[in-house]
Amino acid sequence: MQGLGNDFVMLDCMSGQPVPSEQQIRAIADRKLGVGFDQLICLQPGRPDTAVSMSIYNADGSAAEQCGNGVRCLALFAQRMGHVAAPEFGVFSSDRVIQVRVGDDGNVSANMGVPLFEPDAIPFQAEALRDWYDVDVGGEMVRLGAVSMGNPHAVVPVQSLLEAPVDRLGPKLESHIRFPQRANVGFARFASYNEVDLRVFERGVGETRACGTGACAAVAVGQRQGLLANRAKVNLLGGSLDIEWKGGQTPVWMTGPATWVYEGKIEV
Repeated sequence: MQGLGNDFVMLDCMSGQPVPSEQQIRAIADRKLGVGFDQLICLQPGRPDTAVSMSIYNADGSAAEQCGNGVRCLALFAQRMGHVAAPEFGVFSSDRVIQVRVGDDGNVSANMGVPLFEPDAIPFQAEALRDWYDVDVGGEMVRLGAVSMGNPHAVVPVQSLLEAPVDRLGPKLESHIRFPQRANVGFARFASYNEVDLRVFERGVGETRACGTGACAAVAVGQRQGLLANRAKVNLLGGSLDIEWKGGQTPVWMTGPATWVYEGKIEV
């Protein structure tokens, strides 16, 4: 499946099938010898308060906490596989319940939770909470906003998306010592009060065509700085997402497409 070009291998593990090992995940992720994906997602039985659960793995085999585009695809996947009939239901992911709504227009909305800016909650090493942080990256000072959307994000404002130093700074910020659990790194051009252009270097993956939690993080940081309205369009390489956040302790809602590409079997 794919959401705005952010592509996934979805596994139906509702009958208790084991999650692939790290070595198997890396084999499936190989775009030459396997299938290839940004994340592998396992659909699993829910808890008493949710219809289903999900576990997420990066292409390098490491576990991921959250994936915005992935949860939208999972919602459609759960319906198509016949495990859920209702258009709105709960998905347990990592440490939270995500409410999803499957629309008739091919779009799926997801409640991505409340953005967390406190450094310890991200986690991000800082003496105090600030709007912007200046981070030393090999002698170069980089200004960024930091937030958690259930996973850690750095948001770097840029003037030009085409000239954004994604390849140069993305890997360095992803594994920077101030992000002890590594980070997803977004390069954001705040085009207007209602629109932001974004490229994302994802933790454990590299640059992807879209990142749902990255879009939420960019809007949360931009709104906190007074650069964006409560609702904004986020333009990624693979397409656009509609992000709404009313501030404070309210959740971020994300709306965008989810697409079934094909199904099959692989031996690993």
